[in-house]
Amino acid sequence: MTKNQRLATGLGLLAVTLWATVATAFKLSLTYLSPLQLVFFSCLSCIICLSGILLVQRRLLLVIQLLKQRPLYYFLLGSLNPFAYYLLLFAGYNLLPAQQAQPINYTWAITLTLLAVPFLKQRLYLADIVAMAVCYSGVIVICTQGSFIDFDNTDPLGLGYILISTIIWSLYWIINTKQTADPIANLLACFMGSLPLTAITTFYFDPIFHLTWQGVAGTLYIGFFEMGITYVLWLFALRYAEQTAKVSNLIFLAPFMSLYFIATILNEPIHHSVYSGLALIIGGILIQQRFSNPNKLSKTKTTATS
Repeated sequence: MTKNQRLATGLGLLAVTLWATVATAFKLSLTYLSPLQLVFFSCLSCIICLSGILLVQRRLLLVIQLLKQRPLYYFLLGSLNPFAYYLLLFAGYNLLPAQQAQPINYTWAITLTLLAVPFLKQRLYLADIVAMAVCYSGVIVICTQGSFIDFDNTDPLGLGYILISTIIWSLYWIINTKQTADPIANLLACFMGSLPLTAITTFYFDPIFHLTWQGVAGTLYIGFFEMGITYVLWLFALRYAEQTAKVSNLIFLAPFMSLYFIATILNEPIHHSVYSGLALIIGGILIQQRFSNPNKLSKTKTTATS
């Protein structure tokens, strides 16, 4: 593949812009569907999306081969992502304002560093500890609106769901570190592997669907632009990049852009503490990337999806 930094930057910016809209899409969709229903229908949408992409690329048979070779592996991996990760994430968004849930979800990068110590036998450096302290102080700033002691403005259960979702995502990432399969086929295999669990759980615990066009539109948008097409755009952006770091760093624009959509579409007045807290979270991640051991795991969420 011929390298083209301008094309890579354009694809990266498009992907980041689309990802910046999904927090708003989550909140709008949760008006019409429960978190469990939203997971089920969004997963179906993503399966359709990724299947179409692989069909055009004439690589759809790769998914069938992967599922035949390792059915239990993809069932278990799919149980982590998309099932558990998105169920917890949507449950958190259902209880928290989008302006709180979205920045807090970005602490997954620090969670990944912590979990890499026991699971990948990696050393925890001083920079990692400082980064963790800075990141989680940002979470406290957001949850307490800058008071550091008053958590009355934050639903503790919603906060717990979001923080646990970062653990689930990090575990999924760690398991995938040794994955050599085609990344798009691997992702689709995870979604297809999760489908039996997602379907059975949804129809057993939440069987009554009051589908509206808004709910259907929301699941299509999330399935295509949170889980599907945008991931492919990001993957190609990294492949075309002459300097991968310049493209990877674009992801840090997403949470700030997301606050704009949250304010203008959801009409959530953004509290000043959210900007301060988000700056601390992103600052902590940058500290970890800049000053920690360069050989440690240190990638963005979106490169880790595969």
